[in-house]
Amino acid sequence: MATGWAGDGAVHEQIDATVKDAIARARSRLPTGPGRERCERCDEPIPEARRKAMPGVRLCLACQDDDDRARRAIGGINRRGSKDSQLR
Repeated sequence: MATGWAGDGAVHEQIDATVKDAIARARSRLPTGPGRERCERCDEPIPEARRKAMPGVRLCLACQDDDDRARRAIGGINRRGSKDSQLR
């Protein structure tokens, strides 16, 4: 039966669980398996150091940077619905 009271440390447990879920989600999006020797977009060679650092890498650094910038531009925080924007 729910009493309306949370136990000691319940907030911290919820925060920890949220962080663990976010880490697991991010890790699941990382490439795995053998990487490519050449970029699948521009066909430039991918340096061995990058392939060792990022198993399953498919893009060269320049193309990966372009891809990351495009994702940052699409994703973002919707500030129109935030409390901060309503207070101003």
